[in-house]
Amino acid sequence: MITLVRARLAHTPRNPFEQDDALEVFDDGALAFADDGRILAAGAFEHVRAAHSGARVEDACGAFLVPGFVDTHVHWPQLGVVGAMGLELMEWLRARALPEEARLADISYARPLARDFVRGLAANGTTSALVFGSHFPEAQDAFFEEADASGLRIASGLVVSDRDLVPELRGDPGHALEAGRALAARWHRHGRLRYAVTPRFSISCSEDMLESCGALQAELDGALVTSHINESENEVGAVADRFPWAGDYLETYEQYGLVGPRTVFAHDVHVTDGELDRLAAARAGIANCPISNAFLGSGIFPMRRHLEHGVRFGLGTDVGAGTGLSLLKEALASYQAQMVASQRVRLTPAHLLWLVTLAGAEILGLDEVVGDLTPGKAADYVLLRPPPGGTLAATLARSRDARDALGAVFALAREESVSEVRVAGKRVWPRDEPAGHQELHSRP
Repeated sequence: MITLVRARLAHTPRNPFEQDDALEVFDDGALAFADDGRILAAGAFEHVRAAHSGARVEDACGAFLVPGFVDTHVHWPQLGVVGAMGLELMEWLRARALPEEARLADISYARPLARDFVRGLAANGTTSALVFGSHFPEAQDAFFEEADASGLRIASGLVVSDRDLVPELRGDPGHALEAGRALAARWHRHGRLRYAVTPRFSISCSEDMLESCGALQAELDGALVTSHINESENEVGAVADRFPWAGDYLETYEQYGLVGPRTVFAHDVHVTDGELDRLAAARAGIANCPISNAFLGSGIFPMRRHLEHGVRFGLGTDVGAGTGLSLLKEALASYQAQMVASQRVRLTPAHLLWLVTLAGAEILGLDEVVGDLTPGKAADYVLLRPPPGGTLAATLARSRDARDALGAVFALAREESVSEVRVAGKRVWPRDEPAGHQELHSRP
């Protein structure tokens, strides 16, 4: 059986920073996909319908259909500290984030938090994410269980540190390596899950701990590496104090084999030109988190410089220092930040859609599977439907075409506009099962 979904449709199968015709939009569009979750066609309804005349048609004409969103940096243990205002990065970590993360030593606290988090991702249209994990192996194992049951595409891993943080979050390099191996043996490439080697940041990791991370990364084929870099000026200074031999922040990771095409660093606000050159050469990715950067006063992501140096980047909600799990909101914040940046980048709806979909898929190594609606890829998509009587509904009713409507979606749509989310054609939001039930999902 072939399913055909009729809706306004938009995707960016090409990079709008490189090609003017990157955005494809259809006021009366359709997506056709097979039972195995693979896309067969996307385009104008009349053409897709003619090619698949026997398909079962789902009428979603009042909705906007876009590819599933890809979050490149988000902390699941920090969901409970969203909204801690008036603090900069280092004091925010000490006062709010780290004490909250220490609570995950209690599995009865960690498990429902993990469940709420993965449901929050789906409720916001996120179908793929690189998730910063917990310092506690049992809590991280519980997170993987919830992520697996959710049907989403998730990469995550045990966070490791052995200095400077609160004592509860410090570990031993040898134990961290063994715990990472055990988690990866169970979860790496299990269904839609992947493992991510996760040193918290260089400040909190000794050279022995970073060496253990490099060893684990070398053992795990296809694993990601994720951490933080150049987020705030005070953080950069602290790294220089702890690693006097390093010429810059990036070198503290390079020394241990942690920088490559499956590496994603969050923030990169205060980056040097030399680091940008080396990031580009390594094909490493950056997660730009504009709301977090503003919320903690860290600065504005230097997008122009990353583009000029050829460094890949996507968007991340960060969450604890952000304002929620909505990549639509993050995209709008990116647009606003770049409009007032010293080296302005004028972003369009095409750029924003690409940043929350295919750009993120590329740096997570998922671009052959998801990120746009090209035939052969998985049918990961979001249906955005404005709540009746609201501002978005009034604006969309008067939009001249789908391009204008897409701009209104980024300006106004949030969690309440996400009406349905599917991964490989299977619905992951809203969920049908009763509380406590874990649905089994087929995984093409």
